Amino acid sequence: MRHTLVACLLLALFTGCSSNKPAESPSNPAQTAKKSEPKQPEYETGRTAFQKMYLAARLWAPDIKPFRLQSQYTPDAPVNEGKAGLWRASFASQAKHAMKMFIWSGLVGPDAPEQGVTFTAEDTWSPTNSSTQAFELGFLKIDSDQAYEIAQKHGGEKLLKKDPKQPVFFVLDWDARKSTLIWHVIYGTSMDDAQLRIAINATSGEFDRVEK
Repeated sequence: MRHTLVACLLLALFTGCSSNKPAESPSNPAQTAKKSEPKQPEYETGRTAFQKMYLAARLWAPDIKPFRLQSQYTPDAPVNEGKAGLWRASFASQAKHAMKMFIWSGLVGPDAPEQGVTFTAEDTWSPTNSSTQAFELGFLKIDSDQAYEIAQKHGGEKLLKKDPKQPVFFVLDWDARKSTLIWHVIYGTSMDDAQLRIAINATSGEFDRVEK
């Protein structure tokens, strides 16, 4: 009987304590709102996006060298700042005799690539192929925003006066004939429909030529 009484008292004590326990506070409203906020698009200059892809590419092969960097035009991108929401960088590995493309995306939407850095499958690579000739990082001193400003002074401004929404994208590669790293500022959505292509020395920032 005594044991039963003690058990009842203990039960009453624990029940009373649990009934007086304050309710758990709800999750932080600010954190909840932050989680529910939709992702916003991000845009970067060529060198900034390139650096992100380069770090990822080093995990694939420590001896990598780049041979091409190219942006993709999207209507909302601030091209007048030399920025894009999608950049592709192609790297070659002498040790692997292979090349691999890395993609940085800041875009959002149902058809947009995942934000961040992704990559494609390996492909064979030959150092004798002039179209995929790798270059040293030290040659890249001029960013895409600077290349855009120079291109504007050599025909770009006239096109934008006619069409303020003129598409522009950027290609960086090695000019084997001149042994020079070149930024190609291309006014159009592709090489085929380009109205103007301006070549800028990516090391010195000097105007090189009008390609079209």
